[in-house]
Amino acid sequence: MCCNGKHWGGCVVHKTCKVLVMVGGLNWGLVGLGMLMGSKLNVVNMVLGSWPTAEAIVYLLVGVAVVMKLFSCKCKKCMEACATCGVENMDKKM
Repeated sequence: MCCNGKHWGGCVVHKTCKVLVMVGGLNWGLVGLGMLMGSKLNVVNMVLGSWPTAEAIVYLLVGVAVVMKLFSCKCKKCMEACATCGVENMDKKM
């Protein structure tokens, strides 16, 4: 991960993916908490429940964002942002 999560540099796609991954993670955490408490805490469903197609698109975008974060962005702007924080040097240490 670029800069150990401390830096929001990079391209718009990278920043969007980061936000979508956070939204997805928080939503799944609330779903699990809701299941334990016996209530429905699916925020995406609460907000977009009347539009099932929009809800499905949000879930699809979160899934795509996770895959993109797994393989990390290799665009010029993201590589420059990572170079400023020494991520490449961390790879050499490992």
